[in-house]
Amino acid sequence: MKKFLALIALSLTTSLVSFTAAAHGPSPLKVDKSVTIKADPAKVWAIVKDFGGLHKWHPAIASTKLEKKGDDTFRTLTLKDGGTIYEKLRSVDDGDMKIRYEIVESRLPLTDYNAFMVVTKGANPGETNVQWVGRFYRLYKLNPPIPAGQDDETALNTINGIFDAGLAGLKKAAESSK
Repeated sequence: MKKFLALIALSLTTSLVSFTAAAHGPSPLKVDKSVTIKADPAKVWAIVKDFGGLHKWHPAIASTKLEKKGDDTFRTLTLKDGGTIYEKLRSVDDGDMKIRYEIVESRLPLTDYNAFMVVTKGANPGETNVQWVGRFYRLYKLNPPIPAGQDDETALNTINGIFDAGLAGLKKAAESSK
């Protein structure tokens, strides 16, 4: 009888492990980009930490609108193509020159997006490094089949494009306003 109960328990455990493995959903995704800018870190940090000024250096952003809700700060980014992204500021650390934010609502093909930007002194005098890191999931959270446009590749391509254009725009803005 003990052997029979052990076989049933082993069978149930194996089934549960197989079911759990098949039902785990998408893996978290990450984009980590950096740029070196020929400008003083304090100057670059002043641009980056301006949560309401993204439209001043990101080429895809037409305007930024800030609003306070209690102690929280939110921004609505209006894209040049007419779409919007609603974001929440999580923290600004002047000592570490680091800003954290998250997307609350958007039509981007991803979900659970959290990001930070950090400004550090560059290798040479008058240089600054900016790192932009985003963590998120693809839009479709269930297992395959995954609908077109809601997959990992689409989510990664979207954030890579946003970061590449943004860091190029930040570099241009910081280096041209000497």
